[in-house]
Amino acid sequence: MQKDTCLYAKAKDALYKQLALDYCVGYEDVADRENHFTVFTPLPGRRRFRTSDDCGLKVAAVNGKLLFTGTEEIMACCRERYATTSGDWFMDVERFRELEEIVRPHGFKLGSAHPFYLPAERPEETEEAAVAETATPSGISIVKYDRGSIEQFRDDKRFQNAYSFEETAPDMLGVGAVANGKILGMAGASADSETLWQIGIDVDREARGKHLGALLVRILKEDILRAGHMPFYGTSMSNIGSQRVAHHAGFIAAWAELGSSRI
Repeated sequence: MQKDTCLYAKAKDALYKQLALDYCVGYEDVADRENHFTVFTPLPGRRRFRTSDDCGLKVAAVNGKLLFTGTEEIMACCRERYATTSGDWFMDVERFRELEEIVRPHGFKLGSAHPFYLPAERPEETEEAAVAETATPSGISIVKYDRGSIEQFRDDKRFQNAYSFEETAPDMLGVGAVANGKILGMAGASADSETLWQIGIDVDREARGKHLGALLVRILKEDILRAGHMPFYGTSMSNIGSQRVAHHAGFIAAWAELGSSRI
């Protein structure tokens, strides 16, 4: 377990450094137990995946507390209302209604809330169990893709989660599961920042239940680490199947985020 423990410590350190850039605070502000409210400034090195420099509000629940950034007016309202609010139960529907009332007069609306995961093997997991759980099924071949070969999937609607083709967060690596010439599953990694690369996954309906999602995400996780970057995984609050993929691929929940956009 020493190797895995060290991996999670490294992943958490990378996350805290990234959130400091994304939320315009210091590393120590991410690591402490206090809520922080900052006026958003687009700092070099911030994550760029589907984000705008016109940031009204975004919130991260991490380490049991909250990080807020956005416009000066919205931050003043949030600081007054949420200065001592815990992050543990923050992202529920009642809170979203409150936040919508805060941001709408300033021309913004709430976006989606997402849980995010970092790599760290489950404490109870043995190497044998991990291999058995994500072993390549009979008749399936694993195919890897680099940035150039990913381009062939630009207009392929089967892989909209794996590949986004965002200019500010380019797709860098991919891995597919192929049987009889058909791609049954695809995982892709986008460079959301120089440090953190996000994994997305698509599995064909007829192939679900075969653990292909966990297999592909685990393979891509290792490829990202070998490339010298830190993988992370994001999904929907209600996508339990995707959350299970993260768990079985060696990720654990680490933080959640909520964003906004112009009306």
